[in-house]
Amino acid sequence: MAEVVLVHSFRGGTGKSNTTANLATTIARTGKRVAVIDTDIQSPGIHVLFGMEQVNPQATLNQYLWGNCPLEKVAHDVSPEVVKQNGGQVFLVPSSSDAGDITRILQEGYDVRLLKRGFRDLIKALNLDYIFVDTHPGLNEETLLCIAVANTLVVILRPDRQDFQGTAVMVDLAQKLKVPRILMVVNRVMQNSDPEMVRQQLQAKYEVPVVGVLPNCDEMMQLASSGLFSLHYPDHSLTQIYQQVATQVMGT
Repeated sequence: MAEVVLVHSFRGGTGKSNTTANLATTIARTGKRVAVIDTDIQSPGIHVLFGMEQVNPQATLNQYLWGNCPLEKVAHDVSPEVVKQNGGQVFLVPSSSDAGDITRILQEGYDVRLLKRGFRDLIKALNLDYIFVDTHPGLNEETLLCIAVANTLVVILRPDRQDFQGTAVMVDLAQKLKVPRILMVVNRVMQNSDPEMVRQQLQAKYEVPVVGVLPNCDEMMQLASSGLFSLHYPDHSLTQIYQQVATQVMGT
């Protein structure tokens, strides 16, 4: 059975989408079939990381949520060449960037139960090993229901007091929802910080495994979401950390 991995943060600006895209691709490079679903419907953007500058609004998650098509019909094969060479595959289900579609979702909402059904159908149709769900930051009804169906919740936070407080609430809710596995990744840590000390402090604070401490990285800023960091900088120390986190997500 495929694993549903929810990647979430309490606040925006944590690097959640970059982390999601790089982890999904790293796992796909091991020969796995992986889908990424952009449920950040209010502010979609992960498609840009996979080289999709323009998204046809008729080929997005929105269309599935409005009952217009099966979910697999809006799953785009975005597999990088290096992933194909290793026998893996990456599919992306983007959300619409059309202003009218975003407004409609904000006004009408959507039935999250459709997502759960869609995950099941997508796994079967594409023979998936993993589904990565890139969520909208914060806590709302849709997010809580998505958390409840995840096998693994990866919480992204920055070393910031507001993040610390909000993340504590989120971890507590996830534990009450009995998410089987909760992992934590700290992003944008200052270069002069001791990553092991950061890991130990946050692991003691939240009592969940901290599986990655990602440094603030000039190369990431220079890339400016124009691609996948782990492919542009395969020998970079940050790419090595992505590989370590991916290993933890896979449980190997």
